[in-house]
Amino acid sequence: MDFTNEHKQPLILVVDDEAEVLGEVATALAGAGYVCHCCNNANDALQFADTHTPDLILSDINLDGHSGLEMCEQLKTKDNVKDVPIMFLSGAQIPDIIRRSHAVGGAYYLRKPFDPEVLLELVDKALWMPHLVHSHEQAAASQ
Repeated sequence: MDFTNEHKQPLILVVDDEAEVLGEVATALAGAGYVCHCCNNANDALQFADTHTPDLILSDINLDGHSGLEMCEQLKTKDNVKDVPIMFLSGAQIPDIIRRSHAVGGAYYLRKPFDPEVLLELVDKALWMPHLVHSHEQAAASQ
């Protein structure tokens, strides 16, 4: 798949080990005009981030024996991805999971099963985050 993204639609990296969930998320995102790249494991997502810079990372917490939290920590060590917002979509029933997801850079946490309209609303909000951060940094630097 070509990710040159000529029309500059946001590129969303979606990571989930459940094919059905990947399909549902991809369908919702494509219907809203987003370009998405789906990975069904942490290693593929890390490799994708070596050569591409997504505008948003949407990940499950449990990735078939791997931790989505740890994967996101690894992604945040890459210069091209360190400022990319992260959103978690998971059915994990883990104590403190929302706090833990925020600790690794997660902006939002949406539980499975999800409402596609809520997913798109949170994606829209998460995509605005980098713009807000940069505008606040520029305002602070000019003072």
